[in-house]
Amino acid sequence: MKCPVCGYTESKVVDSRPTEEGVSIRRRRECLSCQNRFTTYETIETLPLLVVKKDKTREVFDKEKLLRGMMNACNKRPVTMEQLETIASQIEAELQNSLSHEISSSHIGVLVMDKLKELDEVAYVRFASVYREFKDLDTFLRELEKIRSDKSEN
Repeated sequence: MKCPVCGYTESKVVDSRPTEEGVSIRRRRECLSCQNRFTTYETIETLPLLVVKKDKTREVFDKEKLLRGMMNACNKRPVTMEQLETIASQIEAELQNSLSHEISSSHIGVLVMDKLKELDEVAYVRFASVYREFKDLDTFLRELEKIRSDKSEN
């Protein structure tokens, strides 16, 4: 690993620990030339996931795009960025662990809605209204009634 200060390529690992999500390892290193300390992260190399959209086009899965969609749904809601990042990481891990490397956008949408429903009902309805393309007020009201009936059952 090249030192960011002097460019020397030899360093020693001073400390190593898994990140909070457990998807990478954080390593503190010390340059053997200038003794500068710096941090590196080691992650598993994975095959890219392809998202199959409604029009059958494919694009590479983008966790940041997923996060932006959830952030829009959670605008002015009592949801922290950490909670959204956790959900995005959970969804990405679930998709990576599936046997398929092509995932439909509708499947991803369902996963997001399930997570948002547990986290914040208003954010869930906002996301669902865009995802399911509510055409009228009746569709919107039916979704609200479904939430209300689910809540009363629990």
